[in-house]
Amino acid sequence: MTATEIATGSGQYADVNGINLYYETHGTGRPLVLLHGGLCSGEMFAPILPTLADHHQVILVDLQGHGRTADVDRPLDLTLMADDIAALIDHLGLQKPDLVGYSLGGGVALQVAVRHPQKVGRLVTASAHVRRNAIYPEMLQQQGQVGAAAAEFMKETPMYELYQRVAPRPEDFPRLLDKIGAAMAKDFDYTEEVRGLQVPTLVVAADADMAPPSHYVEVFKLLDGGLRDGGWAGESRPKGGHALAILPGLTHYDIGESPLFAAVTLAFLDKQD
Repeated sequence: MTATEIATGSGQYADVNGINLYYETHGTGRPLVLLHGGLCSGEMFAPILPTLADHHQVILVDLQGHGRTADVDRPLDLTLMADDIAALIDHLGLQKPDLVGYSLGGGVALQVAVRHPQKVGRLVTASAHVRRNAIYPEMLQQQGQVGAAAAEFMKETPMYELYQRVAPRPEDFPRLLDKIGAAMAKDFDYTEEVRGLQVPTLVVAADADMAPPSHYVEVFKLLDGGLRDGGWAGESRPKGGHALAILPGLTHYDIGESPLFAAVTLAFLDKQD
């Protein structure tokens, strides 16, 4: 099944939090809100969406300025986009759905759990570093080159093709690059927010991600993980029900469509406490 086939016929818009948010609903079961990476859309999950939808009702969202959701007059800010998702949860009447996010979407999902813990069941955050300086210096340098001036050079990329095909205003692509570039240039450190998480959280990363595996181990330690032996019956595992998965043979750019990512996500979400 292609991304286009998956994405047709089930899309709707929700006017929430000052933005007309595009979302699709797939499958049945306990709700799962699925959030894509930067310069992508919900379509990026096409390879694993059928697997997830076999077990859950998947609400696939296009974030601000991405995919079929038009941009609005505000920066691309994780907290604002998190409030969009919280408002969508209310709009749809969902009862503590699980949140699964990759990269930018992982950061948004984390902020929903931080800002609206009462609206969230379980959290899976994949390839989402929690400190800007955790990522490799050469990646910071590359991120510094993202802006409207790069639009011409990106015309052969899948990101540009997707945007031209589905965006309500295809001419906004340079503006999206400017906003993404500005967002990536801002320093951040969510250490304390992670330490205070109140929902069971799975931290996922590729073994060759944008930040080293040690960073995601550090995040796990903030969640009471990796500090002691877990015990024969798991009695000494992290107190909040948190977990860590470093997935082999993957990178930041292919983890979101990997069957391994789907497998560890479902194993964590469907775990019976």
